[in-house]
Amino acid sequence: NMDTRKRENIQVGQTVDIVLKKDQRTGELTRGIVKGILTKSSFHTHGIKVILESNQVGRVKEIIED
Repeated sequence: NMDTRKRENIQVGQTVDIVLKKDQRTGELTRGIVKGILTKSSFHTHGIKVILESNQVGRVKEIIED
């Protein structure tokens, strides 16, 4: 299982499940394709922040393998 806190594990074009800011309390996941990686550091405790092709922004919780 890939560590979603490490930037090197997140690639543009990957399918991922993220938690949107508004869903942080419930932990509800949103699935989409990574359009861009917003986290600059190589590691983030709460997950790497990305923008999806749907323009939704959140932190990656799960990387969906092809």
